[in-house]
Amino acid sequence: MTTPVRLSYFYLFYFFIYMGNAVYGTFIPLYFRDAGFDSSQIGILLGIGPLVAIFAQPVWGTLSDRAKTKNTILLLLIAGSGGAMLLYPLSDGFGYLLGMISIFTFFQASIFALSDAITLEELDRHRWAGGFSRIRLAGTLGFALMSIAFGLIAEKRVDLLFAVYAMVMAVSFMFVLRFPSVVGHQTDGRRIRIWILFRNRKLVFYLAVNFVLHITLGYYYSFFPLYFQELGGSNAWLGWSMVISSLSEVPFLLLAGKIFQRVRIHYILFGAGIAAALRWYLLSAIHDPYWTIPVQVLHGLIFIVLSVTMATVINREVPDELKASGQTLNALLCLGVARLIGSYAGGEASEIWGMRDVFMYNAVLAIGCIVVFAVLFRRMDGRSTQST
Repeated sequence: MTTPVRLSYFYLFYFFIYMGNAVYGTFIPLYFRDAGFDSSQIGILLGIGPLVAIFAQPVWGTLSDRAKTKNTILLLLIAGSGGAMLLYPLSDGFGYLLGMISIFTFFQASIFALSDAITLEELDRHRWAGGFSRIRLAGTLGFALMSIAFGLIAEKRVDLLFAVYAMVMAVSFMFVLRFPSVVGHQTDGRRIRIWILFRNRKLVFYLAVNFVLHITLGYYYSFFPLYFQELGGSNAWLGWSMVISSLSEVPFLLLAGKIFQRVRIHYILFGAGIAAALRWYLLSAIHDPYWTIPVQVLHGLIFIVLSVTMATVINREVPDELKASGQTLNALLCLGVARLIGSYAGGEASEIWGMRDVFMYNAVLAIGCIVVFAVLFRRMDGRSTQST
């Protein structure tokens, strides 16, 4: 018996959309370095994207919840980001690149949040439990494959990232056309403000932990490629390091359904924080670039854990009328504000202390986050017990 959902299109979409993430997210810092920019300038260039995302996320979240179908908005985002990417290489002037990053990010920033909202709603409609983590696994595999392929290309032509990204977006667009329609739940005139979500104290705590840990991830995504290069690593080996990090996500994605049933959410988030602290400490202590590669295994306990856990929690906790807005709010905080802090402040700190020391400071920040929120969760659980 076949499932009524055409799941193959979701698998293929995630496979290709995360290919684009591998190309742009991993290699754009190297393109900027080849263009002659220093760490501070690269921090500004990479920081403008999260700043734009702060304003773009609520716009696209609201439009999606009020649209006749969320699919239409997702198609617009994919087309806009792919088209903007083709304009990138027309100039390598600092001001021009700032403008192009702003245009590109305005469309690109909400793609993953809206994709998750559509996918989770469709899976819930057909009650396919645990399906999201397996579909997300396709994204991990796409990211890994493209990291290898483009790592080899980048050895000679890192500037080809723009054309490759645009082609990947074109393929992704075609798969979205095959998605079942997912309606915006505020089309009938019902209006619920996003601020109602902040009444859920536990959800706010989850968002806060995720936010702090994403500050450290923001620095990693912006500066690890440069750090790896500074240690003496090649672009091809950088690609392989990203393969290790992406494939390390597979165990969690395969076991996510069982983990969510047996482990409380805040323990899962705390585990991700401990893994982050260990990873940043090890990166700060390593001097041989190739020893950073086994450390990348810890990635599978951090980003994917935070990403899938928060997407699942928001889908459970948020009213239907705010499904897309809830996902984009999380993206605003993590891919917007947190990434902005990690990229911009990290660039300035790297100029002063060097990337090695900043990785150590990120380890301290991750540990501090876990300690503070462990105390807060303990107090909250204590109050809940007393009130029952």
